[in-house]
Amino acid sequence: MSGALSGLKVLDFSHLLFGPFAAQMLGDLGADVIKVERHERGDLFREIPPFFNQKVGGIENPSFLAWNRNKRSLSVDMKHPDGKAILLELAEKADVILQNFRPGVIEKLGFGYDALSRNNPGLIYCSGSGYGESGPYLARPGQDLLLQGLSGLMSVTGRADMSPTPLGVSIADQLGSYHMVYGVLAALHHRNRTGRGQKIEVDLLRALLAHQMQEFVTILNTGNRFERPRSGIAHPGMPAPFGTYRTADGFLNIAMNPFPTLCEALEAPDLLHFNDPAMLFDRRDEVHAAIEAVTVQETTDHWMRRLLTFDLWCGEVVDQADVPQDPQVRHMQAFTSVAHPQIGDIQTVNVPITFSETPGAVRRHPPSVGEHTREILREMGRSEPEIDQLLQSGAVFAPVAMAGSLP
Repeated sequence: MSGALSGLKVLDFSHLLFGPFAAQMLGDLGADVIKVERHERGDLFREIPPFFNQKVGGIENPSFLAWNRNKRSLSVDMKHPDGKAILLELAEKADVILQNFRPGVIEKLGFGYDALSRNNPGLIYCSGSGYGESGPYLARPGQDLLLQGLSGLMSVTGRADMSPTPLGVSIADQLGSYHMVYGVLAALHHRNRTGRGQKIEVDLLRALLAHQMQEFVTILNTGNRFERPRSGIAHPGMPAPFGTYRTADGFLNIAMNPFPTLCEALEAPDLLHFNDPAMLFDRRDEVHAAIEAVTVQETTDHWMRRLLTFDLWCGEVVDQADVPQDPQVRHMQAFTSVAHPQIGDIQTVNVPITFSETPGAVRRHPPSVGEHTREILREMGRSEPEIDQLLQSGAVFAPVAMAGSLP
């Protein structure tokens, strides 16, 4: 069975995370994604220091491997006349183009929406930026950590006696990529009805604001401000017991629960004197400390079995390295592997959506720089002598053939 987006042609000019993740999601669902990479050097994530300063198989940055499966790599000099001609020809037949250059850069290179849509009126062109394509922050760098701070997200994360805390993942880039995907899918539906493409603008600032919806609706309509608690209460707008608690061997999350039932499950009737809605919020740090004094006496497993018996909302805090072995994660086949011609099997997160008729799949390994340059040029009708000439001129780049890949 082919993917739901089989037949869709995507030209991906994006780099790093914001954009490449969106292109990967489209590729997971069957789209033919051509990743346009810098001549010979490729995506910036191939170069910048990887996690733990260690490359997978001694070859590739894990950050690049994470966001670039199900793509083919075309390594091209975007400023070379012949390289530019190849990209313009591909753009004429593309359904979707993704790019996340700083505003104005890709237009100067000749690959902006106005230039490309003249010869392809059905083109869906998705442009990603940090702060949009106009306004007072236009020249600011649009990096994930910076946006977490500016959007207000960090101000409500962490404890009151600590500095504002960024999330442990690149949440702005990833939410921005999801916004790209839903924008592209909506534009495809519009094109199916009208035959017309359009430009989509996605920025990291609004992506983060949209995912703080309940907080901003509260602030804007009540005038209240959120203040971070001093304890492990997990949200600045929530009362106790909503939070994280130390156990004898780890940590336990306790969510919204009837407080008397929780006290019964913890076998701590003394806690019932806190059983008042106002008190559970106003004295939540004190309540948290009192609950934690109980939970720390037994293991996480003990409390999970005990609290679930009372049908309470609770859950373990699992180390990332242990998540792949979780029984539910294994049951859902949430992780998979893909064979790489140089590295071997690469373990990765599987496609996270289940389709009854058109399942997504990890079909292609993350490519080496220019691994598919020859293949793509052949598909465009270029002869072998023409391809050799383009390689010699520096318009495009292709590596020496690898085992298991096309020459």
